[in-house]
Amino acid sequence: MLELLDYPFMRYALAAAVVTGLTAPAIGTFLVQRRLALLGDGIGHVALTGVALGLLTGTAPVLTAVIAATLGALAIELMRTYARTSGDVALAMLFYGGIAAGVMLINLAGDSAATLNSYLFGSIVTVSPDDLTVIAILGGIVLVVVLAATPQLFAVCQDEEHARVSGVPVRWYGILIAVLAAVTITVAMRTVGLLLVSALMVVPVAAAQQVARSFRATHLLAMGLGLLAAIVGVIASFEIDTQPGPTIVLTAMLCFAVLAAARGVMTLTRRWRRRPLELG
Repeated sequence: MLELLDYPFMRYALAAAVVTGLTAPAIGTFLVQRRLALLGDGIGHVALTGVALGLLTGTAPVLTAVIAATLGALAIELMRTYARTSGDVALAMLFYGGIAAGVMLINLAGDSAATLNSYLFGSIVTVSPDDLTVIAILGGIVLVVVLAATPQLFAVCQDEEHARVSGVPVRWYGILIAVLAAVTITVAMRTVGLLLVSALMVVPVAAAQQVARSFRATHLLAMGLGLLAAIVGVIASFEIDTQPGPTIVLTAMLCFAVLAAARGVMTLTRRWRRRPLELG
């Protein structure tokens, strides 16, 4: 493993994986709690449009992706709040509109299918020092805001009406969650890709829920599992010559399977111990 650190691109890849592995579940926990697990997919499709605009105009794709993803997140939150549109319909509109506009604009920009795939499925081994700086800054902002506002974000996700009565500005914190999700997706697009980023935001949370008994424990364990999946996925992809993005996601799925099995075993064990002794 130490030999991997001899390669500069692997050092950059592992550093990007660390940031992504922590930030994706950090905000994903709130999305799952708010029953918006698929929000990451919708915003990811809109971010693809931002990437395409960057390629078409010669602007940094990360910058245009952040702007597009943020606008998409705001749009869906406003549609959920003010328009007579349910959350799943609003997400579907982002899904189809974002991917259609992104593919069309990338074709207009004259870029190849390889360029499209690098953003759809990630290309972590091509992360440059400049990319890593942007990823670290954006990821650091997400983590600081999430950890600082955890009580308010939890209140909004757990019970909006109770939070509103308690004086929490529910609307603004709802927008904050959507914006943080948009920034996180942009951070993770070079690591796992826009089509798979939602999995890294949701699967570690689902895995943590198998064994954690409180929101805080779920939140912290999900971040730990995301970090583990990202690092192990990058190393495994290098060893077996696969794409890092899918390998990271499958590693997270493996964590879920192991913890789900462990929960099943613990449940059966408790039931067996509580079973009354049979007299012979």
